[in-house]
Amino acid sequence: MSDAPGILTHAGVMAGRGLRVSRRNTDAVITSMMLPIMLMLIFVYFFGGAIETGAAYDSYVMYVVPGVLLLCAGFGASITAVAVSEDMKGGIIDRFRSLDVGGTAVLAGHVAASTVRNLCSTTLVFGVALLIGFRPTATPAGWLAVAAVLLAYILALSWISAAIGLLARTPEAAGGFTFFMSFLPYPSSAFVPIESMPGWLHPFADHQPITPAIESLRALLLDQPAGNSPWIALTWAAGILTVAVGLSGVLFRVRTR
Repeated sequence: MSDAPGILTHAGVMAGRGLRVSRRNTDAVITSMMLPIMLMLIFVYFFGGAIETGAAYDSYVMYVVPGVLLLCAGFGASITAVAVSEDMKGGIIDRFRSLDVGGTAVLAGHVAASTVRNLCSTTLVFGVALLIGFRPTATPAGWLAVAAVLLAYILALSWISAAIGLLARTPEAAGGFTFFMSFLPYPSSAFVPIESMPGWLHPFADHQPITPAIESLRALLLDQPAGNSPWIALTWAAGILTVAVGLSGVLFRVRTR
């Protein structure tokens, strides 16, 4: 069994490989970056004038950007599921194992590459948001908390995508499974207040993992009281990450017997 330094070295090499593979899969990367931007522009300019978000927000763009940042993380992480599934289907995992590269290193490399891609796409989305009128007023401590919540969810979503990639038998199926993960921001407070939704949807929207993350980002970016939302968001992210890492290990062993 490889020691920790060896795993980290192998994971770094696998992360570099993942980024190089991303360069060859530019259509998927561009789509994962541009789709959240297009959705943000559509909601702000097409629907924003018809959506009532309350007196706390000067304009709809001030309300919607935190939700788009989480949506961006979901779209970016979905590439990981497809990449892992392609590796499992293509037989390259056997070559890695013959070189004493373990499953943990391979999956960690995919997650690290996903994190880098997601940080780039999040920066791009945030830049466009500033261009169309988003004006955050976060304190330095607030910015650190925003970075912590975003990074936690990017890691959690990337690892759960890696598990989906192991579970799916084809890259196409992996892409289909991740649709459900990308859908989670919609039945949340990302685009409209939960109070405006049908009553039967409130329990799910209030208690699903994306809602506290969005509420945290919104409050922190606009320097509003966040309450315990950041801690709830980080607890959700830690739980998802723990389950995803454990499940990935089990699925990798099953798939490579």
